Amino acid sequence: MTDVWLDGTCIGEVENAEAFIKQFKDLRRSNELPWQLSIRWDKDFDTIYIWSDPGRPLRPLIVVENGKSKLDEETLQLIKENKLSWNDLMQKGIIEYLDASEEDNCLVALDQSELKPEHTHLEIDPVAMFGTITSLVPYANHNQTARLNRGSKTQKQALGLYAANYPCLLDTDVSILHYPQKPLVRSFVYDSIKFYPAGQNMIVAIMTQQGYNMEDAIVMNKGSVDRGLARSTYFTPYTAIELHYTGNLKDEIRIPPKDAIGYKEESKYKHLEEDGICYAEARLSEKDVVIGKVSPPRFLGEVGEMSIAKAKKENSTTLKQEERGIADWIVITCDNEKNKLVHVRCRDLRIPELGDKFSTVHGQKGVIGLLVPEHEVPFTASGMKPDIIFNPHAIPSRMTLGYLLELLAGKVAALKAETVDATPFAGTPAEVLEQELIKLGFRPDGKETMYDPVTGKQFEAKIFIGCMYYLKLKYMVMNKMHARATGRVTLLTRQPVEGRAKGGALRLGEMEKDAIVAHGASLLLKERFSSDNTIIWICPECGSIGVKDRIRKTEYCPFCGEIALEPVEISYAAKLLFDELTSMHIYTKFKLKNKFE
Repeated sequence: MTDVWLDGTCIGEVENAEAFIKQFKDLRRSNELPWQLSIRWDKDFDTIYIWSDPGRPLRPLIVVENGKSKLDEETLQLIKENKLSWNDLMQKGIIEYLDASEEDNCLVALDQSELKPEHTHLEIDPVAMFGTITSLVPYANHNQTARLNRGSKTQKQALGLYAANYPCLLDTDVSILHYPQKPLVRSFVYDSIKFYPAGQNMIVAIMTQQGYNMEDAIVMNKGSVDRGLARSTYFTPYTAIELHYTGNLKDEIRIPPKDAIGYKEESKYKHLEEDGICYAEARLSEKDVVIGKVSPPRFLGEVGEMSIAKAKKENSTTLKQEERGIADWIVITCDNEKNKLVHVRCRDLRIPELGDKFSTVHGQKGVIGLLVPEHEVPFTASGMKPDIIFNPHAIPSRMTLGYLLELLAGKVAALKAETVDATPFAGTPAEVLEQELIKLGFRPDGKETMYDPVTGKQFEAKIFIGCMYYLKLKYMVMNKMHARATGRVTLLTRQPVEGRAKGGALRLGEMEKDAIVAHGASLLLKERFSSDNTIIWICPECGSIGVKDRIRKTEYCPFCGEIALEPVEISYAAKLLFDELTSMHIYTKFKLKNKFE
């Protein structure tokens, strides 16, 4: 007997599992059961699982019976004549939807020519096995699976035109590419869905460049960058709201008065107009005030001798550390509770610089390692200079042959001024591209003679050069760069706060500690580990933590009464541990010894 489970609940048993599953599928194909149901027979545990719950991705496949596809020539002709719709194919049981669990019991053929009696389903088209984004990768069938996954991830991070109405949006952490282009080499899916472009066609040469493109780095032509290659604008919104409090108190958006609690230096308010909001096209740098605001004090202790009604606390919206921008768009409105609301959107021009991340759709990502002046970029016999110099060592281990095929196809597309179909499993084959290059007067392998501009000599090796669709990713050095000396600390442990946005410190972890120990830099290690040092007073007699009364200028041990205590420097985190142990009635003693012994 085989157990039957429905959505994780056992509902009964069946004697003949195969007959039960066949009957179940026949009923589903004849629309007597919902098409969303899936069934799987786990032969190892002799259990049948039926699933109907939401959230299971389903994909359509053509049903195969006795090694023959149910989508025959006659049906295909009716589809071409628009006499049959997708729903008709489902109602006739020609197409059915499967989820991941049911596919375990199926054998799916990629192509009709592969069909054998043991096959249960046939792909509608081989490209249908990919997701929407992966199906955009040119020649995806020539790439390693892991690279396709990485390539899909980078396409989501690419800069382009994320929305057509972006001038009217106040989105956080978004960028617009200045000159987005459609790829010259693309899958038919790209034109079917009509995406906004999110990259640029660049000339790529596969060669080394004095070691500056090691470890996936890329070398970029500064001349191309100066002409606008991969330029983008980064947008950041800043917001302030006038809240109302009890006691007829409220915030005010205005230029803060000089007697306000926490008033900044006067130069920080230089961009504000009379209404307390910065003017349009104001050039702002870090710590500059974007929207001036004063609030009533939170605590009576902040008021001092003034009355609560008169006391004002500075509460302006400022640019964070290491941020800059130009006030691009200012919106004054109100929220649902009729509170005044001000939005200022800042823009910042981002020109490619060392450390900015770029990628191809094949998952070959890397950062800029060097911007080469145009007169130092290698050139071909016809005078063509590449925009990007890509390291050849990134190809063999990654097995991204689609990258090389796209370069070849891109060269043909650019020379013929027409797009090349590179749909996975059905794109223009390499043999056709080679013939086209011969007709255009180029070598069939895509290689060209190149010259060193510094010496003027010809390179001994022929260089593989072509056209490639490159993506600029949202990860830019300007958003990552961070350093600090002293600054804010957490109240509990007195250690520096974490995170770039808060102006936090860089953590020196276990591995960094080991590296410093290996170098023998003991004083550096001592300095780095003393960010929260504090002095405790220890009784030399009983080893207890003593009391240092700075007001009465006395010191004593609360346990034995000893009045001559010894100062010991430890980290505040250790002191906190001892305090927490004491709170749990665990008494800690210290054994002191002379540090010079």
